[in-house]
Amino acid sequence: MDNKTMKCEPTHTPAEIDIPKLREKYRLEREKRFRAEGNQQYVRPKKAGAGKAEPFSDPYKPVVPRASLKEDIDVAVLGGGFTGILASVQLRKAGVSSFRNIEQAGDFGGVWYWNRYPGIQCDNESYCYMPLLEETGFIPTKRFADGVEIQGHCVRIAKQFGLYDNALFHTQVTALRWDESIQRWRVSTDRGDEIRARFVIMAGGPLNRPKLPGIPGLQDFKGKVFHSARWDYGYTGGSWENPTLDKLKDKRVAVVGTGATAIQIVPFLGKYAKEVFVLQRTPPSVDARPNPPTDQAWAKTLQPGWQKQRQENFHRGAMEGFHPGEQDLICDFWTEINRNVAAKLAEQGWPAITPETFMAMREDEDYHVMERFRRRIDEIVDDKATAEALKPWFRFHCKRPLSSDTYYPTFNQPNVHLIDVSDTKGVERLTENGFVHDGKEYPIDLLICASGFEVTSDLDQRWGIDEISGRNGTSLYDYWNDGYKTLHGVVSRGFPNQFFTGYIQGGLYATTVEQFNRQGHHIAWIIAESLKRGISAVEPTQEAQDEWVATMAPSTGFSQYMQSECPPSYLNNESGKFRYYLGEFYLAGFTAFEQLLQDWRSKGDMAGLDVKS
Repeated sequence: MDNKTMKCEPTHTPAEIDIPKLREKYRLEREKRFRAEGNQQYVRPKKAGAGKAEPFSDPYKPVVPRASLKEDIDVAVLGGGFTGILASVQLRKAGVSSFRNIEQAGDFGGVWYWNRYPGIQCDNESYCYMPLLEETGFIPTKRFADGVEIQGHCVRIAKQFGLYDNALFHTQVTALRWDESIQRWRVSTDRGDEIRARFVIMAGGPLNRPKLPGIPGLQDFKGKVFHSARWDYGYTGGSWENPTLDKLKDKRVAVVGTGATAIQIVPFLGKYAKEVFVLQRTPPSVDARPNPPTDQAWAKTLQPGWQKQRQENFHRGAMEGFHPGEQDLICDFWTEINRNVAAKLAEQGWPAITPETFMAMREDEDYHVMERFRRRIDEIVDDKATAEALKPWFRFHCKRPLSSDTYYPTFNQPNVHLIDVSDTKGVERLTENGFVHDGKEYPIDLLICASGFEVTSDLDQRWGIDEISGRNGTSLYDYWNDGYKTLHGVVSRGFPNQFFTGYIQGGLYATTVEQFNRQGHHIAWIIAESLKRGISAVEPTQEAQDEWVATMAPSTGFSQYMQSECPPSYLNNESGKFRYYLGEFYLAGFTAFEQLLQDWRSKGDMAGLDVKS
């Protein structure tokens, strides 16, 4: 479906499938890949010693020397990706001007700054994903925008809202310590800064710390190795803007990982490299990816409020279910299950059904849609054994669903080989010259780790901050070790004036960036009101926090399903320590959660917060 208004029809999925048999197949495939060590299968690079480069340092921009800062500010915003940008925009809108973004990268953009690999695009449509389109007057050039365009939009927002003036780039926060005597956070950095911030917003985003697969022999390999989030165009040829990888014409390349990154880079590697080995533990589900340029005639018809309307339609399509008679404006694989369920309900005259009946209908449709995904592979991939190995055997949300028109066809090329490493639960080992699989050594020149980020691992690994100490020196890492403890997912008792973003304990929205934008709005309101009212410290009362934790607790049922029935991945913390990447969420839905926060702000009494003047 293009940008134009047209009727979006339900899809034709295979009618006759054996769901009990598929359920057992899914279980067996999951157990085949399970590893008891969970996230410990990944390597955490040690911090560099004197004279050595930091692990995952910035290859794109040189570090500019600057003097260390000693200062007092109202707000320290830790992060310069979309989460940090939008938190700062909301502060600006709320009238707060004394703040800084502190960012490890050399510019704004977050994951869109670091990820410059060939083929990078967003994997849900740009018109929903890219924030503040109406405020900036920008319309994406196509349905799934390229990474260069998305990072450029980060810069556009930062310039429009004056975020560059106070931003600190190439700066890593090393410690956060609450100082009760001055009612401020002492923010220490690797640049020798000592910033005394009244408030701190944790805006690092979920995709900020790359992780490496702990393949035995990784240190012995003599060839080139890099993580996809630190792409080396000096080695491969080409550039971020023009990924012509001409230096790979005589190179043998292996890719570890088959997630959103791999399905975008493999077609480029297949086009340019001498030989490509895709080392797959768990195959992704990959649907078609029509990516037309934006229809300018359609863009001219857009009325004020169009983006929020589109985002809310997408949210219902991807998560909560369409309203009777509602048109699917997005019409892609994200909304397919609910679109098909809505069509069946329409045939029945939209009867009143229980939530349990609705979820049962969704589950049934999930099996049919995933079978359509698998049969699509048979239609594209020539080699039957390869096609079979590429098939995903799990529920739709068990591994991030993806789209590509070039990934599967790449396996029809004679220079591209799929290596199924599920029997060994990952790559067996590396040697000086290559990798070993099924007793055979495969020589390679380059190993690309498309192994993702620290998404559900322990917080100290995810955030990379050595110490976060609240009142009485309590470590946040210890306080949250057995589970999140917050009010509304943004504040935690014992950590005054510290605000959290991301997937913790709040509403869950289909457009991730917009969810973080609305978190920023709520946080900015609390900060602005605190400054207006002369409040020096704010945190939840124990009673309010306990009540919210109890409210969130029932959502763990879905998380436990993800943990126990889905293949190991970052989504379920590699099936290790119980943790779901979406945290705990408000079961009544995002609309109800937003209304709850709006009502709370409207009352103006900051109910549930312990305030100190």
